[in-house]
Amino acid sequence: MADKPVRADKATAVVELTDNFRDSAATVLTEYRGLTVKQLTELRRALGQQAKYSVAKNTLAKRAASDAGIEGLDEALFTGPTALAFVKGDVVDAAKALRAFAKANPVLVIKGGVFEGKAISAEDVNKLADLESREVLLAKLAGAMKGNLSKAAATFQAPLSQAVRLVDALRDKREKDGSAEAA
Repeated sequence: MADKPVRADKATAVVELTDNFRDSAATVLTEYRGLTVKQLTELRRALGQQAKYSVAKNTLAKRAASDAGIEGLDEALFTGPTALAFVKGDVVDAAKALRAFAKANPVLVIKGGVFEGKAISAEDVNKLADLESREVLLAKLAGAMKGNLSKAAATFQAPLSQAVRLVDALRDKREKDGSAEAA
């Protein structure tokens, strides 16, 4: 009878992990062996509100990923002590925070993860960290659009300003012709 509550707890943990996999924009699997509780707390702070960092048993995490419909995760990702960063905010910012923490604390190993429902390697996580944040990309896009709109406005105003210059030139010519005839 003592086994039933443990199994119920495991089932609850799998359901929670499955929901986290489904609700996250990305999930990064890490090995945290050698990190102190203080360092794990620092990592959670570095991730902020954009990610939830959870330690999980490999068998439960693997089952949850399968239940969430995620395929292609390598068996090697589920070896050693595993913690998962479930990213609900900006994936790029979370990847940058994980990479920066791993550089400062080499015992944290980024093993790989899931992005848009597909398995990615540790190298892919680092490529995500190399990208600019969503806000920066949106700002650049807005700047480019503003520049193009300014060019378009200038293009539409050009014929009008040319017509005005033509009318001014004709008026000046008539005035000169009129003053020449009067003399």
